[in-house]
Amino acid sequence: MKDAFGAPQSLLVLGGTSEIGLATARRLIARRTRTVWLAGRPSPALAAAADSLRALGADVHTVPFDALDTESHEERLGKIFTEGAIDMVLMAFGVLGDQARDESDPVAAVRVAQTNYTGAVSAGLVCAASLQAQGHGSLVVLSSVAGERARRADFIYGSSKAGLDAFAQGLGDALHGTGVHVMVVRPGFVRSKMTAGLAEAPLATTPEAVASAIELGLRRRSETVWVPGALRMVMAAVRHVPRPLFRRLPV
Repeated sequence: MKDAFGAPQSLLVLGGTSEIGLATARRLIARRTRTVWLAGRPSPALAAAADSLRALGADVHTVPFDALDTESHEERLGKIFTEGAIDMVLMAFGVLGDQARDESDPVAAVRVAQTNYTGAVSAGLVCAASLQAQGHGSLVVLSSVAGERARRADFIYGSSKAGLDAFAQGLGDALHGTGVHVMVVRPGFVRSKMTAGLAEAPLATTPEAVASAIELGLRRRSETVWVPGALRMVMAAVRHVPRPLFRRLPV
């Protein structure tokens, strides 16, 4: 169960090598978290991530997880909950894709959509059902400001995040009053391996800053968290920019 500050004792990270996921795990371990499950494709990187968290004093387990293998989600993720209650699930997996390439390669574009949206719908519903069955817990979903309005530069990725964001909001409404808390996190440009080599956007942030915002959101039982917070007002304005003008903006 969570303590008075919202820190979970147990954590499941879907996307076990995610920099944001691991930064969040480190921050929560420093607070109170003692058991961590890292779900991801078996790899040296996943093993190294588990070892790094064990060095902080946590009991860490890894479990095979592939967002695209939706038929395995119920069995593999459901099994984790049979090992003991999970106080928090962090959905941190996703791919950025390559917009220029993906526009001319529909198969690659579909892979982005299936990973970021279809895989998240499947995993999210499985975890939500398990959290509801145990009667408590938080489901934290990493969305993106890219989902707020489609941009020419990344509309394939952005559309997948828009779908994920809408799904997570609706799931939160469906679970209201059940003891399960759903929190949607909307970071801006995050300096990470995934964005290495890309031109940095204004109000760029870091995995550690996102992790800090997640922890604060858990304490407040927030439903939506923007990182950095200033993006809330920026995107409120961007949503209402007339489309002809929006096309000319350097976004």
